[in-house]
Amino acid sequence: MIGSGVVPASLRVGTGPTAAVLHAVRVHGPVTRDQIVAAVDLSPATVNRQVNALLDAKLVSERPDLVDPGAIGRPKLPLTIDRDHFCVAGMHVGARRTALVIADLRGRTLYSHAVRTTDITDLCSQLSELADRFSGRRVLWGGVAIGGAVDSESGVVDHPILRWRRQPLGDELTTSLGVPVSVSEHVQAMAAAELILSGAMVRGPSGLFFYARETVGMAMTFDGQVYQPARGAGTIAGLTVVPGALAETAVAPLQSVIGTQALVDAAVRLGIEPGANRLADERARVLGQAVAAMRDVVNPDEIVVAGDAFAAHPQGLAPVQAAFDEATRIDRPLEIVPTCFGVHVPEAAAVAVALSAVYVDPLAVV
Repeated sequence: MIGSGVVPASLRVGTGPTAAVLHAVRVHGPVTRDQIVAAVDLSPATVNRQVNALLDAKLVSERPDLVDPGAIGRPKLPLTIDRDHFCVAGMHVGARRTALVIADLRGRTLYSHAVRTTDITDLCSQLSELADRFSGRRVLWGGVAIGGAVDSESGVVDHPILRWRRQPLGDELTTSLGVPVSVSEHVQAMAAAELILSGAMVRGPSGLFFYARETVGMAMTFDGQVYQPARGAGTIAGLTVVPGALAETAVAPLQSVIGTQALVDAAVRLGIEPGANRLADERARVLGQAVAAMRDVVNPDEIVVAGDAFAAHPQGLAPVQAAFDEATRIDRPLEIVPTCFGVHVPEAAAVAVALSAVYVDPLAVV
């Protein structure tokens, strides 16, 4: 049994037998026990034990209503993640807006809405009030994804844009919800969503997750786990780029030239509209070159990108990919793919932080 308090987010799927079976049910469900055996490296006896334990804990449920009536022989009951007994509560804290979300154990959003970012006490109170609306389900965990500097051990955060200094966000939320809480840097949490909540049973051995909106960020994954440096997430905000029409200088920090205000300023200077193709092309080039620079350093097996700066070009990711292909020094072709969560990636990040503990050690959480 895990009591309330701040617990560092694991940001991975567990490797133990119970975690493996639960993950297989989430990805493949409705799924029979035989199909789980085929999906995981476990014996039928071990799978049966784990399934029975998960059924007893009400984490999975049998679905006799899904049995094929025309099947021959003894029916094999399909299994799905139990949608009715538990949920998690999460928030993604942005500079202006905060997403509050309640999700089931499959990661499916039950309810979410955005509120104005205020102070931590008010935000935690609002999430608690939202969770109370789902009194028929037990809240298992709370998760927070936030920019700035995060101490995952204590849940204390610094957010320069919000002028938050040493704010005890984790303690405040666990007091409001009465359950354990994890707090994570938001780009790392987005990368975790791709691991935990996507439809993939496994991901590539290594990955690079790149986020660009008004701010930029990067996270790395290795062997199904998000890399979390002991001293907190690094930053690529100051990565030197050649801005072209986006700035008057020959070089500039990446974060200073990819946001909305940077495009507005460039448009005023050039006498064109902020949505002009010239500016969209320049931003796509800058982003493609920046991703290529980090690819050449890390050499990941896959690259996932998210954020309005990547999504806003009329031709999608094609111009970014073209700039990337031209700039990279590594011969192996590599396709840049968008996040599977689209514009909902912030709330998916919060849910992933809350669910990571469940998918690492489900029975301990319950």
